[in-house]
Amino acid sequence: MRLNVNPNRMELMKLKGRLAMAKRGHKLLKDKLEALIQDFVRIVRENKDLRREIEAEIIKAFQAQNKASLMLSEKDKELITVFPQQKLVVEVGTRHITGVQVPEFEVRIEGDPYTYSLINTPSEIDQAFGSFFQVLPRIIQLAEAEKTIELLAVEIEKTRRRVNALEYILIPSLEETIKYINLKLDELARSSIVGIMRIKGSLK
Repeated sequence: MRLNVNPNRMELMKLKGRLAMAKRGHKLLKDKLEALIQDFVRIVRENKDLRREIEAEIIKAFQAQNKASLMLSEKDKELITVFPQQKLVVEVGTRHITGVQVPEFEVRIEGDPYTYSLINTPSEIDQAFGSFFQVLPRIIQLAEAEKTIELLAVEIEKTRRRVNALEYILIPSLEETIKYINLKLDELARSSIVGIMRIKGSLK
């Protein structure tokens, strides 16, 4: 595709300026795309490891809970779970990764999970409570990572489309138009020279 312009030097200069700007923009976007992909791959790997660790911790917590459950009466189970004194506090913020705004969660655990007698209960129930409250902040961390991955994927696709539009549409179109104007200007220059020579010949 060639842009429709008049073959004059002013238009040629404008087109060359647009081409230079398009090439600079293309390079910046390609650099951004590479950085986004690197961040995306890094966070996906971290997320995979985190998910594996969380799954292992949850299995450990349920195993401890099942063992403890066999040793407790229904009344003891009710007393242990009816008055929780610990809460999870989540503060939501944002940060930027390669120009993309992503969520950032700060997690705090407040209070004491052990509202029951540690002497009269099996150690397995302590392990279960401890494991569950350790894994909760990591689950929130996992949610943060997965939302970050989603936002980076959207930005990668958007940036890739812009890079392709510059690389395969705008830049070739500008280059073709500049080449066309140069050819037309060369033709006009040759025609002018031939016309001047004819005038000189007729004056002799």
